[in-house]
Amino acid sequence: MSSILVFPGQGSQTVGMGRELYENNAAARAVFDEVDDALNQKLSDIIFNGPMEDLTLTTNVQPAIMATSIAMLRASGVPLTEYVAGHSLGEYTALCAAGAISLADTARLLRLRGDAMQRAVPVGAGLTAVILGLGIEAVREICAKNDCDVANDNSPGQVVISGSKEIVEKTLEDAKSAGARRAMPLALSVPVHCRIQSPAADEMRAALAQTEIKTPAAKLISNKTCAPICDPDEIRDCLVYQITHGVRWRESVLAMHDLGIHETIEVGPGAVLTGLTKRICPEMDGKKLEV
Repeated sequence: MSSILVFPGQGSQTVGMGRELYENNAAARAVFDEVDDALNQKLSDIIFNGPMEDLTLTTNVQPAIMATSIAMLRASGVPLTEYVAGHSLGEYTALCAAGAISLADTARLLRLRGDAMQRAVPVGAGLTAVILGLGIEAVREICAKNDCDVANDNSPGQVVISGSKEIVEKTLEDAKSAGARRAMPLALSVPVHCRIQSPAADEMRAALAQTEIKTPAAKLISNKTCAPICDPDEIRDCLVYQITHGVRWRESVLAMHDLGIHETIEVGPGAVLTGLTKRICPEMDGKKLEV
């Protein structure tokens, strides 16, 4: 059976994730220690002990999820698959796993990404929300009317939207009127994957231009193209693009199936992507990497 390693994004975090691995596995411990050194911060203490309010800050949660995912992968000894993929920040994790970006550089890029996203939009000015029970085309039509952005096309009937607070709130009301089963804000400290994050995209473009990116040992199925990429310049372009554009996860999973992949293996905290796999493509299996 052909499998693919997939790496989760923001929202999968829990206080204490990876702590048992840190205490019992040298490879995992080395990952957390290297990330702490790269950031000049004891991020592992926040990951293992919280509080949750500090862990969920965008500046912390992005490198935290990446560090936990890479620690799990290295502790497991599971070999790299021919293709890898990641949801949002999970793309950085996937590229790190595939050897395209060093662990230290990945941690620093994700710290910058979180800080840049926070700087781009004043606190309280933006909002991210989820709409359940409407198809992607219906949501796109409502978003177009309100000048709102689709942030994540996660699965049939689960779409995340993002933008300024007033616009997103109006879009949620319109979605409810159109028959959405649920339409509600998400507990994120910044609006994600939307046009108002363009200042953050500019910051990431400059940082990525100065970062060494090697040809990955596994092809990345991109959030932008829903197709395999491996050219370092194209990788840079896709990482910048995803700051202001939506994650096409539903289409990416369908593309995996078209490539002959029959199983996703989720590497990281939580099981969000595992749950999405079967809803997107019933012919595929989703499982969690157990370490």
